Amino acid sequence: MSTHHPHPGRPDPASPWVFATRELGRRPGNMRAYSRRIPAPAGPARLGLETIAVPESAPIELDVRLESVTEGVYVSGTVHAPLSGECARCLDALSDEIDVELSELFAYPDSVTDETTDADELPRVVDELVDVEQIVRDAVVLALPLAPLCRDDCAGLCPDCGEKWVDLAPDHGHETLDPRWAALQERLSAD
Repeated sequence: MSTHHPHPGRPDPASPWVFATRELGRRPGNMRAYSRRIPAPAGPARLGLETIAVPESAPIELDVRLESVTEGVYVSGTVHAPLSGECARCLDALSDEIDVELSELFAYPDSVTDETTDADELPRVVDELVDVEQIVRDAVVLALPLAPLCRDDCAGLCPDCGEKWVDLAPDHGHETLDPRWAALQERLSAD
């Protein structure tokens, strides 16, 4: 479920990733805590990498605090989600869980921070709404391993036959002949 913006640049208030800041006002020190379970997005919007990701529709547990500060709304909290993928060495399916911390300032419109930062540097409070989908996506994807392993000591696959090393005999090996000697081998086997 990806955020749909009915108006460009405006968060969709119906999205589970969007939080209203109206109750905070612009009084520094005000804080609200929220807990939500959000189904993981699917397809091209999926949360993860090619080798490991949050499964489609799996529950993403989001616990956040929204705090009003002078320059905007500071969002902090945690994200917990299940993961599934395949081992980079033996290609077995694997499952795991991930916990990541969030911390991001959403700048108020016309604040000093808004005026002194580029639009892509910090997210903004738009119409008293903050959309945390992108900061959750960034935090989760950056915490994922590029080469996930089913276990730390996974031996992987034999490069010659493709079988798992763990399933092969300790003396497993393949006779390899230097291609430069192939003609001699053919002549010797013909005799």
